[in-house]
Amino acid sequence: MSRQQAGNSFRPPVLVSLTAYGADLAHRDGQAALARIAATAGADGVEFRGELQRGHADEVREQREVAAQHGLSVVWSSPEGLWSEAGGLDAAALDRAFTTALALGASRFKMSLGGYRAGTALEPLLPWLRQDGVELVVENDQTARAGTVPPLRDFFARASALGATIPMTFDMGNWHWTGEDPLDAAQVFAADVGYVHCKGVQRTPAKWIAVPLEQSAAPWRSVLRRLPADVARAIEFPLQGDDLVQVTRHHVELLRSVEVPA
Repeated sequence: MSRQQAGNSFRPPVLVSLTAYGADLAHRDGQAALARIAATAGADGVEFRGELQRGHADEVREQREVAAQHGLSVVWSSPEGLWSEAGGLDAAALDRAFTTALALGASRFKMSLGGYRAGTALEPLLPWLRQDGVELVVENDQTARAGTVPPLRDFFARASALGATIPMTFDMGNWHWTGEDPLDAAQVFAADVGYVHCKGVQRTPAKWIAVPLEQSAAPWRSVLRRLPADVARAIEFPLQGDDLVQVTRHHVELLRSVEVPA
C-alpha cells in the first residue's frame, strides 16, 4: 500500500473495513455494493470480511471487479485463527484465507493467532510467508489468548528471530476488550505494526462497544501518533446515517487529517 505525502507529514492510505456498515446491510446488498460506497467516499481501499460473505458463486469475482474498477487496494479478513484450539497450526484455515485473498486480488490477508501458545514453533508457518503477492498480517483480537500483549509479543519476537517479516494489524479498540492499555500496547508493538484498525470505544454498564472516533472515550489520536506514520489505517467502527457516502467521506477525511510528523 503506497503512502501519500503532504508537506513534511505522511498521509497514509485510509481503508474501510466493510463490517463498519453492519452485518444486515452487508447480507442484504453484498460487500461489493458496500465497496462502491467506500470508493465513492474517497477511500483508498477496502477490507472484505469473511464472516460477511453471502456464499454466492460469483461473489468473490464481483468483489475483485469492483475493487479493480475503482482502484481500491484490498485486504481479506479471515474469521479463522492461525492456530487451532488444540494448539496446532491450522493449515486448512491458512489455505482458505490465502486462496480467497488470491482470488480477490488482495495484497494482504488478515488472521488472528487463534489458539497460539507461547513457545510454539513457527517453522510450519514459514512456507506461507513465501507466497508471492499476498502478505499475511496478524491482528490482536478480543480474546485473552490472541489479543493480549504476552502472546503477541512472544509471537512477533519468535518470528523476528527466524528472520520472518509478519506485520501486525494493530486494532486500537480491541485492547479494551482484553483489559490492556492501547497506548502501552502501541509502544510495545510500534516496530511490528503494518496496518491499523481505527476504532472508537465506549463503556456501557455491561460491555465495551465500538463507536466512531469522535465519540471515543479512548485517546485514539495519541495512539495513532505512537504508531508508524506510513501504514494504512482502516475504519472499523459503525458508519451509519441516511447518506452513507457522506458519512464515510467525513470519517475518511478525519483519519487523513491526523498527521504524524516524519
